[in-house]
Amino acid sequence: MTEDLPLLALLGPQAASQMIALQEEIIALRQQIEDASEMTALERAYDRRRIAALETAQQAPQPAQKDRGEVLVALIASRGGKMPQADARRIMRLSKPRFSELLRTMKDRIEVRPSLLNKRNNILILK
Repeated sequence: MTEDLPLLALLGPQAASQMIALQEEIIALRQQIEDASEMTALERAYDRRRIAALETAQQAPQPAQKDRGEVLVALIASRGGKMPQADARRIMRLSKPRFSELLRTMKDRIEVRPSLLNKRNNILILK
């Protein structure tokens, strides 16, 4: 700003005061932009941490899921240890997303394999 003094002297007092005000406004706006970019970077870092925590969190089965899991294991066992997934879902009267969630919680006891006859169907097998 001190290097602009000869230029300010040529402009006149009113133009010089306007120029100084504009330079101060530019400095303030640059500071606001810098603060906003820092805040955005912090928010992104927090979001990444939250996402990582959600991705790595093990979902413990809820009590109702444990009961349904035991029912599913008993159902498969009664069919000789193997059963089509569609039949099991229909017998248990669960929606596709709910049944898929149940299978995820039971992955240590039930294996899901594609059917040899029709690859679009899955077979549930007790481990």
